Amino acid sequence: MATTPALVLLPEWGSGHLMSMLETCKRVLLSGGKAFSITLLVVRPPTAEATTEVEAHVRREASSGLDDIRFHRLPAVEPPADAVGVEEFIARYLSLHAPHVRDAVAAMACPVAALVLDLFASPLVDVARDLGVPSYVFMSSTGAMLALMLHLPVLHEAVTVDFEELEGDVHVPGLPPMPLASMICPVVDKTSPNYEWFVRLGDRFMDATGIIANTAEGLEPGPLAAVAQGRCVPGRPAPPVYPVGPVLSLGDRSPSHECVSWLDAQPPASVVFLCFGSMGWFDPLQVEEITAALERCGHRFLWVLRGPPSSETGAGAPDGSEHPTDANLDEILPDGFLERTKGKGLVWPTWAPQKDILAHPAVGGFVTHGGWNSVLESLWHGVPMAPWPLYAEQHLNAFELVADMGVAVPLKVDRKRDNFVEAAELERAVRSLMGDGESEEGRRAREKAEEMKAVCREAVAEGGSSYAALQRLAEALHRDAVIPKK
Repeated sequence: MATTPALVLLPEWGSGHLMSMLETCKRVLLSGGKAFSITLLVVRPPTAEATTEVEAHVRREASSGLDDIRFHRLPAVEPPADAVGVEEFIARYLSLHAPHVRDAVAAMACPVAALVLDLFASPLVDVARDLGVPSYVFMSSTGAMLALMLHLPVLHEAVTVDFEELEGDVHVPGLPPMPLASMICPVVDKTSPNYEWFVRLGDRFMDATGIIANTAEGLEPGPLAAVAQGRCVPGRPAPPVYPVGPVLSLGDRSPSHECVSWLDAQPPASVVFLCFGSMGWFDPLQVEEITAALERCGHRFLWVLRGPPSSETGAGAPDGSEHPTDANLDEILPDGFLERTKGKGLVWPTWAPQKDILAHPAVGGFVTHGGWNSVLESLWHGVPMAPWPLYAEQHLNAFELVADMGVAVPLKVDRKRDNFVEAAELERAVRSLMGDGESEEGRRAREKAEEMKAVCREAVAEGGSSYAALQRLAEALHRDAVIPKK
């Protein structure tokens, strides 16, 4: 019988969830002197596009040379046909895998250190309990999101109307009073199945052995303290939280990429970078507003502009995994825009190496959708932001970046118009971000982003808070490893 304890991972299939969890657990493996192995349970995604993406990750990791990582493909299940929203679909689809997860863990011949669950899979803590093994929820999002999810059942009882009808701000422990416009998308409508599932997911966090978070104490002291002090669920202490971040995959650089080569010719901190994640795209009306803003503000820019999803890239996918297509710039951009901005701007119509761009000294600001992995990359390099939230928890992220962390300038989005931003508003935000005039919010964002760069690096260095949390986590996992019940 093998004696090395295994970490068994059940991630959601999206890259931001799967790779964040795997990279974090690889750090656990390495911090323990390879005292663990990793078994990643591969859920077959519900779309062909997502399946191709997951298989590419599996092939790359399988050939990485780390022989302590194994992949176990779970049997396919029928996706829920009656799910109303994306979050409900993901949570229900993962829960349908519970019998297969149980069989896979029970069949392991080695001790199991933990079943590590994606936040959308938190109901599967019951599987771990039945097998007698520890369970950990992995948060690929912020400490603020964790505080909100733990507090959501309390808010559910306290707020009897839809959040849209609530007067005043929402109060989340550890955060400043939050306007309703910053509430996460799945919970705005209390009659939605998405809302019901989010309340259930947050409640099940409390039954886990622990919570692993890709953040750092110095980045989010307020929310993490609120969770640790039991303020999110009064009278019911939360499981131990291990803030082990920022966990970033900073290898595989692309120094010869055309975007990086273009940046090499630009002055330091002169370029505003616009990029909106793996699912961000805009319609022609919004593109026109962006071009007007960039021309009027006059700053150098690098803009990753993608086209709408097609049937081949997951358009209408029930799990929300709609991937943009490569943009046809001649069709989507206003006549003459490329010629008028030649030499000052670069519009890139396909994937770009975001982490290498953010690391470049020519980049002085980042207009971003505010996904947490993108935020961490920006903070790691000390780049201030203007968050333009599009979906999921990104409105909450934007609020925290501006109102709590101070590393970003505000950008007003119209949620009733699919997060539309007027040209004048984007122009104002870019000017502030890049240091035009005497903008106090821009100066503060640049200073705070530089401070957070140091916080991130100190946290993961030996003796830092995340380094210590990783050691505590590895010790707890090794101590509690058990042979699963059959």
